[in-house]
Amino acid sequence: MAARVSLCFLVEEQYRRDGMPRSVIHQLRAWGHRVDVVRPGGELLDLNTLVERGHHDAWVLKTVSGGPGLGLLEAAAASGLTTINDARSIRGVRDKARAAALAAAHGLPVPTTWAAARPRDLARIPAARFPLVVKPADGSSGRDVRVVERPEHLAAIDRADQGLLIAQPFVPNSGVDLKVYCVGGQVYGTERVSPLRTGGRKAPDRSVTLEPEIADIAARVGAVFGLDLYGLDIVRGPDGPIVVDVNDFPSFGQMPRAVPTVARAIVDLARGGSAWRFEPRMRETRFAEPLAVGLR
Repeated sequence: MAARVSLCFLVEEQYRRDGMPRSVIHQLRAWGHRVDVVRPGGELLDLNTLVERGHHDAWVLKTVSGGPGLGLLEAAAASGLTTINDARSIRGVRDKARAAALAAAHGLPVPTTWAAARPRDLARIPAARFPLVVKPADGSSGRDVRVVERPEHLAAIDRADQGLLIAQPFVPNSGVDLKVYCVGGQVYGTERVSPLRTGGRKAPDRSVTLEPEIADIAARVGAVFGLDLYGLDIVRGPDGPIVVDVNDFPSFGQMPRAVPTVARAIVDLARGGSAWRFEPRMRETRFAEPLAVGLR
């Protein structure tokens, strides 16, 4: 029998009753692994005891952008503990401005991206590039994503903070978003009607077979950002697929056999560590004969 692993799950209050992390934790325990659940922001934490080298084989984070969990994960990583994903990789995709710049530098198909703290500064973008998709650089779960049709409409954006905004030209598409989930070297795809078309309301997903071009893009995203469990949002534009967002540890809920697949990947990563070196080389990564179902 393979050795059991000991895991620490950081699950913030927003996901305390979320079906996916709870189901994965239940599966891991059913397999005989030890899982401790910590709720940053929801309980008193003894940090000296918590971040103790050798106490856990790996730490796993399910948190909102900007939540307290990422700081704890980074402390664990700095102490030499394994984290899933690498804490620096998570920080890299949580900052959407940094992620867009890094993706562009590596030749990934991403939209032109501008950044500004004040909505009115985005009015300097040429009118021909409108409509724009505008969203917070630290946003998550589609929060405060809006389509701005014309420069004069930027004045209607009411902001309570001065955090960075990013703006990208709206990519003409069919109104159907492609969500790609990457777990354990495998890729899975689902389609859903874009929330920009449904006023933010969620529409049911349906599983789809991914063409090799999409599988190749997904593999390159993992290599560029150093992620092992991740998802990306893609729209099919007139010039081909465009990556509009990258997410560390998404819900995975629409994947086939999602719970055992994610749980098995977590165990494998706890035992063997990440498949990637954190610092990718600054050139486009090429994959020979990409497959729709296997990346490595």
